[in-house]
Amino acid sequence: HVPGAVSAPTGDNVDPSGRFHLPDFLRERFNTLGAVPGVRVGAYCGSGVTAAHEVLALDVAGIPAALYVGSWSNWVADPARPVATG
Repeated sequence: HVPGAVSAPTGDNVDPSGRFHLPDFLRERFNTLGAVPGVRVGAYCGSGVTAAHEVLALDVAGIPAALYVGSWSNWVADPARPVATG
């Protein structure tokens, strides 16, 4: 994964009916994962699709976030970029 990245599965952004959780729930979820005021937040995934969902959920929570459009497939294509495991 990209060094410093934290896993935040998009399935956890929605309730059993498939709708986004309420903003307070999402804010708490993302705060617990480290998305707190003063921290720059970005999202990526394998190809960019679920990362867009993540950025929308962050917006619902009132947390500004950037979308890394290239996502993992672009990141790992450059051997000069660092990669973290574990």
